[in-house]
Amino acid sequence: METLSLLGGGLADALTPMNLMWAVIGVLLGTFVGVLPGVGPAMAVALLLPVTYGLDVTSALIMFAGIYYGGMYGGSTTSILLNTPGESASVMTALEGNRMAKAGRAAQALATAAIGSFVAGTIGTLGVVFFAPPLAEFAVQIGAPSYFAIMLLAMVLVSAVLGASKLRGFVGLFIGLAIGLVGLDASTAQPRAMLGVNQLAEGIDIVVVAVGLFAVGEALWTAAHLRRRPLQVIPVGRPWMGRDDWRRSWRPWLRGTALGFPFGAVPAGGAETPTFLSYITERKLAGRHHAEGRESFGEGAIEGVAGPEAANNASAAGTLVPLLALGLPVTATSAVMLAAIQGYGITPGPTLMTDQPDLIWALLASLLIGNALLLVLNLPLAPVWAKLLRIPRPQLYAGILFFASLGAYAVRQQPFDVALLLVFGALGFAVRRFGIPVLPLILGVILGPLMEVRLREALDLSSGDLVGLVNEPIAIIVYAIIVLVVVVPLVWSRVAPRPATPLTEVPERDRQEVGS
Repeated sequence: METLSLLGGGLADALTPMNLMWAVIGVLLGTFVGVLPGVGPAMAVALLLPVTYGLDVTSALIMFAGIYYGGMYGGSTTSILLNTPGESASVMTALEGNRMAKAGRAAQALATAAIGSFVAGTIGTLGVVFFAPPLAEFAVQIGAPSYFAIMLLAMVLVSAVLGASKLRGFVGLFIGLAIGLVGLDASTAQPRAMLGVNQLAEGIDIVVVAVGLFAVGEALWTAAHLRRRPLQVIPVGRPWMGRDDWRRSWRPWLRGTALGFPFGAVPAGGAETPTFLSYITERKLAGRHHAEGRESFGEGAIEGVAGPEAANNASAAGTLVPLLALGLPVTATSAVMLAAIQGYGITPGPTLMTDQPDLIWALLASLLIGNALLLVLNLPLAPVWAKLLRIPRPQLYAGILFFASLGAYAVRQQPFDVALLLVFGALGFAVRRFGIPVLPLILGVILGPLMEVRLREALDLSSGDLVGLVNEPIAIIVYAIIVLVVVVPLVWSRVAPRPATPLTEVPERDRQEVGS
């Protein structure tokens, strides 16, 4: 009852005319940027992060929540209409959604994606409401050694799981940690990796890093692979669903939500695994519930859009549990959100929900409001968003570069930050070129300084003895998990027989046809 009462107070704050206006603006801006080809939610959030500057913290976070959900919705539009996922989690939506669009059912595909996102986002946000406070209460009792171990676990899991190569994941992580070290040492005021540049004394602003890696890096990568033929955009009518579409979609929505939220709530979760599992599950179950059977998969099955899209959005909501309760971002989008919160001098973590209760409950309430606004505004506006996809790529990415530069300059009003933006844009291009995942890199930039603080606290308590890092039961358990995560796959790959047939049921031709 207390949780519901706090949520009611948050709704009262979020529903004031001014905050409601910022929520609407955030949803529209997030969708506008997220619907552009090749622009995923992480890039949308990073690009629009400077827009929130100048607002009070509550209004800024409410607007940011709208940008977050708007960017998530926009990714499904490009996947369905252009077969171009804005991020890896949208690949499964593209498999069946684009075939539905080519079969003249783009409206139904967009509708089931939007309604599924609403259902999963609402249930997932309620999950955050009920799970984050108990986790935060437990985390308050965790000492510096255990907290350091948990952050180390998050880094290891993210680096080891993402991408085709663990080595590339750890390379990205160490690059991020090196960037996070730049500046004056917090304890000794000694310069670290500053190369004699005084402007780096306060470190590198995370906004510059995020916008450079996502926006500028993506623009450079697209320019290097620009196809001269125009994009073929499938026309969209008014999104709607018939009775049979509803009958085939509601179960996948619920199953996708049940799969997505736990993966998002686990530090090092992410949406790639639950969206894949949702697609495979719906493929297996299709013949049991509907006469169409599994043969409709590969030809435009609505279940193949409803389930993965619900799993994607439920996972996105679940990432707020470790973000708010532990201060641990587990996706690129939540990492940029953490940077936004830190920009106001607020450090997410175990004490956040007790130190800033009004702010946090207003934020959680605004997620519910933003989710509803997303459905109400974007179903009628789907044909309008589809027209944005006709913008030629050169003009589109020129505009992105302009706003990225403007946003970087707005952080401190220093031309030096624009130069740094270009450096990190080149780095973003390089990591794409060599297949290095971006999430471990951005996670290293954000969590590296926090880990350093916890490490020093733990060593100070033990007078510099390394035993101080393992003098708590939770820390010992976490380090054991880290060893298992790193060692077991290596051992298993050597002793386990290689399967004769591919493990995935996603047809090879499906994977090859999805654009990137």
